[in-house]
Amino acid sequence: MPGAVGERQGWWLAAACALVFVVDLLMVATSTGLARWDAPVLEWMVAHRTSGLTDWWHAVTTVFGPVVLPVVVGVGCVLWWLLSRSVRRPVLLAVAMACEAVASLLLKAVIDRPRPPDVAQVVPGAVVTHSFPSGHTMGTAALTFGLLVLLAEPCRGRAWWWTGSLLAGAVTTLVALSRLYLGYHYLTDVVAGFAGGLVVVGLLAVVAARTRPPTLPPPTLP
Repeated sequence: MPGAVGERQGWWLAAACALVFVVDLLMVATSTGLARWDAPVLEWMVAHRTSGLTDWWHAVTTVFGPVVLPVVVGVGCVLWWLLSRSVRRPVLLAVAMACEAVASLLLKAVIDRPRPPDVAQVVPGAVVTHSFPSGHTMGTAALTFGLLVLLAEPCRGRAWWWTGSLLAGAVTTLVALSRLYLGYHYLTDVVAGFAGGLVVVGLLAVVAARTRPPTLPPPTLP
């Protein structure tokens, strides 16, 4: 998918990932499919904790959490605006991240899934919101893949796309693993968070395509 992401591609991404989110939620509601792995994965993570790994995963989850990440995004968007002297893409990213945060909180409140039991959590009671979807995973997916979409507006080749996609996917997966390891989420929570973040990215791509300045044709020689 070289070059800028088009409006149609954005709609397809949003629709496909929304479907994944809904299917994941249905599996949780019926305790089928992937939901059957929630308890075994959580138990495995708890059984393999060490003090060094716990410190590492806690650092990862803090950087991409609701306190640090908004500051990083805010400062980054301001610097992007000042360096590029263009406000459009920094504002699009900031608005997308704000919408993602609101959507995550609303989904948690409506779905109302309890967190894993306190005995599984590294710090029992450290989180007070509900479990589904994982807000950390959703925010990281929205940020990393959203940046990929916006930075691709200048023409990019396939190698750039593959590298960027793998990097964004790796960072998001890392954050998802941190939430599982620390015992704050189930497997289906982080899957839903990943899918939900990509829904935001798809909608961001649609808005970006609609607001993209027209490309001027190259001058013709007389």
